[in-house]
Amino acid sequence: MASTQTPNEQPPNEPPVDPNDEGTGPTKSALKKAAKAAEKAQKAAEKVAKQQELAQQKTDAEVDYAKEFYGALPLNQSQSRPRRARDQIASLSDRVGEPVILRARVQTSRAQGNKMVFLNLRQRTDSIQALLVVTPEKISKQMVKWAGSLADESIVLIEGVAEKTSEPIKSATVSDVEIHVSKIHLIAGLDSRLPFTVEDANRPEQDANAEVQYNRVLLETRLNNRVIDLRSQTNQAVFKLQGAIGDLFREYLSANGFLEIHSPKLQGAATESGASVFKVNYFKGNAFLAQSPQLAKQMAIAADFERVYEIGPVFRAEDSNTHRHMTEFIGLDLEMAIEEHYHEVMEMLDGMLKNIFSGLRDKYRKEIDVVQKQFPADDFKWREGPEGTLVLSFKEAVDILVEDGVPREDLDDFSTENEKRLGRLVKAKYDTDYYIIDKFPMALRPFYTMPDPEDPMLSNSYDFFMRGEEILSGAQRIHDPRVLSEKMRSKGVEPDSMKAYVDAFRMGCPPHGGGGIGLERVLMLFLKLNNIRRASLFPRDPKRLEP
Repeated sequence: MASTQTPNEQPPNEPPVDPNDEGTGPTKSALKKAAKAAEKAQKAAEKVAKQQELAQQKTDAEVDYAKEFYGALPLNQSQSRPRRARDQIASLSDRVGEPVILRARVQTSRAQGNKMVFLNLRQRTDSIQALLVVTPEKISKQMVKWAGSLADESIVLIEGVAEKTSEPIKSATVSDVEIHVSKIHLIAGLDSRLPFTVEDANRPEQDANAEVQYNRVLLETRLNNRVIDLRSQTNQAVFKLQGAIGDLFREYLSANGFLEIHSPKLQGAATESGASVFKVNYFKGNAFLAQSPQLAKQMAIAADFERVYEIGPVFRAEDSNTHRHMTEFIGLDLEMAIEEHYHEVMEMLDGMLKNIFSGLRDKYRKEIDVVQKQFPADDFKWREGPEGTLVLSFKEAVDILVEDGVPREDLDDFSTENEKRLGRLVKAKYDTDYYIIDKFPMALRPFYTMPDPEDPMLSNSYDFFMRGEEILSGAQRIHDPRVLSEKMRSKGVEPDSMKAYVDAFRMGCPPHGGGGIGLERVLMLFLKLNNIRRASLFPRDPKRLEP
């Protein structure tokens, strides 16, 4: 068949013929486009390769090579017992260059970028700086970040090396050494927010004119959150000193032939008077919380124990909200048989107290200094030379106050204000914070106090004072049952209501005397804490039964 295609027509689906095409291959523009496409593809491939390389580097960097050296420990249920001794911060100045392991609280933390963190670690009154720095194959960035995120007051287990510092670290009590940490694990974290920081709790009372004003933690806030408050270095020192007073009291009296006793705190009758006791239900009747171990001490002397002492709680139902009273406190009590004169007892008490004062000063200087950072005060002062302790009669003390302008008619008894005033006058005149007043009026003393043999208006009794406040009250006791019964009735107490007590003297009892001391008051005045609640672990007063 003849073709229908005209001479100038081209077959369908074929590209038009370029009149300039001489049949030699691709055009220049096509080559140029191909080159650009190839270049673009190469750049894209290089970009992908670079991204893959960076991704691999990032992946490699995120591999935590220190993950075994930090983190939270499993709950301690005593599932194991490794024999690894723990170190104490206080001893680390002597451990330079040595490996150490210790349990401590994180008091503060401070990050320096993402490769370094400083921790201030605390154990009771001691603190030290610890340092973590990113190190290949040892300390990772993740480890440093985790350590820096630990909440203040977390408990951690630290391992590292004690290293000498180039300059003193002012924020730590151990200032010449720091710990270079190799391992850090969390023992106990926090489930709630702190009401205040321990660092703020440690601060001294602020000066209104100071350039920097920090958070001030009020006493009420402290007592409402006592556990946190007790962690402060000040309180750690205060209660170490409180324990020391008990130790020194025991040591002195044991060395002088005294026996420690433990008397009941539930009694069938009031010890001092019926006005200031706590009455409690006791099965089908009533009982009273002991105001002191007074009755038991005297009955022990009647039982031929000769010399006894006790450390125990004392309860006073007095609605007093003062800086020096509590409804429950710790009493340091003693009682002893007298050979000839009640001053034997007064001198024993005096020697015991001075032993406590010197023991605190000589053995616990570090703790006293810690307290004085927050409560600045002059060291407590007493006479130690051959002149002995200052002893004033009640009349001599009254005369000192009258000379200073106090009306004599106001001095049948000493008010708190006049006690303090006398303390200031005695300090100025005799240069002592500690003194004794003897021969109090009989009207001011309990029913069991022995009258003065020459003046029945006076008594064989004494009070001891620290910084112008009474800390001890004592006397010769009445050991004759007839005289005792007479004095009880004169004070409105029927002898038959305390039959077992009076019967102890009816069966024969030697002359004796003693005294009772408030432990917290001694501590408060020795350190000049200004409020007895600061010297009580969990104070009790008319407004406080918790915590």
